[in-house]
Amino acid sequence: MKLCMIGAFGHSNYVFEGLKEHPEINLSAISAGDGNQPERLKNMAVQNHYHPQIYAEWREMLDREKPDVLSVDGPFHLHAEMSLEALKRGIAVFCEKPVAFTLEELSALESASAENGNKFCAMTGLRYLPNFYQAFHMFENGEIGEPVLIQTRKSYKMATRPDYYRQRSTYGGTIGWVGSHAVDWILWFSRSSFAQVSAFQSRRFNGGYGTLESAAQCLCTMKNGVLGEISMDFLRPEQAPTWGDDRVRIVGSQGILEAAGGELTLTDKNGEKKVEVEQPNRTLFGDFIRSLKETGSTLASAADVFEMTRACIAMQQAADEERVVKLD
Repeated sequence: MKLCMIGAFGHSNYVFEGLKEHPEINLSAISAGDGNQPERLKNMAVQNHYHPQIYAEWREMLDREKPDVLSVDGPFHLHAEMSLEALKRGIAVFCEKPVAFTLEELSALESASAENGNKFCAMTGLRYLPNFYQAFHMFENGEIGEPVLIQTRKSYKMATRPDYYRQRSTYGGTIGWVGSHAVDWILWFSRSSFAQVSAFQSRRFNGGYGTLESAAQCLCTMKNGVLGEISMDFLRPEQAPTWGDDRVRIVGSQGILEAAGGELTLTDKNGEKKVEVEQPNRTLFGDFIRSLKETGSTLASAADVFEMTRACIAMQQAADEERVVKLD
């Protein structure tokens, strides 16, 4: 199986983590995706003992290499275009989110993915965090009953960001970039699709990064009645011990699960206790390759990716237009 990679703008590390489970895969070529030299991606490849061919143009790479799998992690606004080109060639796609900026792009992706046997996966790797992974299995085992309310948080440090973060046309919005993981967790734990959403956003204290939203809050209701709340921001202090702060709180009919800071807490009729968590013996990209070989499946299907993206686009619209948006 031959692999090509475009860019390292986001979470290409997921690919290299998964390749450890599949040494038979040949990383044949890489491209930056923006016409520049892919220095960061090249360094990641070399550190993992790969020496791929380098292409200035990603379409030329696809023409010449004819890969079986393509990792799309180039400029945010080109994710949909790159993924569509690959899917139309019959290439399986592992794409950084947001996978689309607009409903038109999303619809085209869904159609192309269906025609390609749904060989499409997004970099929603935080489902594989040990405490989140353990929380989901406890939830699936019925340890807190039926879900009623889900609260999620994504907080990042602003640090120094590239110029494409300064404008919506190339960044896409904080809801789609930072918030997408938290939106995905609500989808995951609710076991339902989105019914309606509302959202609010702010550009205060955004470090001078143009139209970049420094913070946002979203509310949603799911079609099965579960309520969701999402908080996201770029205001995590530089002195904080970790780059991000990822949290989910699932309130069920018989108890509460809270995953935060790498830990997991269960509160039920027996009181409150810390739950021991272990590193999953699987990775997102490793699972994606197994799904292509029909020997396994990922924690997030193509349908999940498209539903999450549709919700993010609706939330961005709700925030921009200051209204509630209903999803069909």
